[in-house]
Amino acid sequence: MSQINNLITTLKTLLKSEGITYKKLASALDMSEANVKRMFASKSFSLTRLEEICDHLNIALSDLFLMAQESLEKISQLTHAQEQELLDNPRVLLVAVCVRDGWRFEDIINYYEIDEFECIRLLAKLDKLRIIDFLPNNRFRSLIAQDFRWIPGGRLERFMEQEVMVKFMAPKQGEPWIFRFYLRGRYSQSSIEIIQRKLNQLTKEAAQLNIEDQALPLHQRTHTGMLLAMRPWEPSLFENMRRDRVDGQS
Repeated sequence: MSQINNLITTLKTLLKSEGITYKKLASALDMSEANVKRMFASKSFSLTRLEEICDHLNIALSDLFLMAQESLEKISQLTHAQEQELLDNPRVLLVAVCVRDGWRFEDIINYYEIDEFECIRLLAKLDKLRIIDFLPNNRFRSLIAQDFRWIPGGRLERFMEQEVMVKFMAPKQGEPWIFRFYLRGRYSQSSIEIIQRKLNQLTKEAAQLNIEDQALPLHQRTHTGMLLAMRPWEPSLFENMRRDRVDGQS
């Protein structure tokens, strides 16, 4: 993500967390709502205008730059040791996921069978692993990027393949699919690369929406899983009917 895009994304997240709409911001800046929307869409901000918006958020302009920089420095992949620690203690893994999804301390202990003292211990463990910053008054900051990836072939990836994905594809009785679509084809390499780019863009947009929604109370957010996957594959039903060679290929 470019620096200006990251700066504007950080600014939009701060505004949403404070409940400041474009309409409210326009009133504070003595601008029309249309001009504010245009300013964000075109990413055309003067330093003076940025400072005015920061004043409305009660933060310094330097704080905005610092927060934007910190978001770029988040971890995009865990180490083997970090993955091992998470899988060795599922409760640590649970709290790590909660933190990454923007849960508050009170949310965790009210929703799960984890009391205050255990939650503090689990958060301290995550801080020691450098997965979060554990701050005073039971506050914390995730050091994991929203679009982080598992180590290819690592413990977490194998765990996801064996435990999570199988169960994800077999919902319990009464659990609805929000969206389900299967598509297959025979694509050229250039077409495959186009599809990969679009899937990567979708994952980034979904990650950003998760960040923006963290300002909402827990009861207004739904636990939702999304699985995006693409690989060379032919159903065994078809594969069993192949000749030894098709179109000159084995």
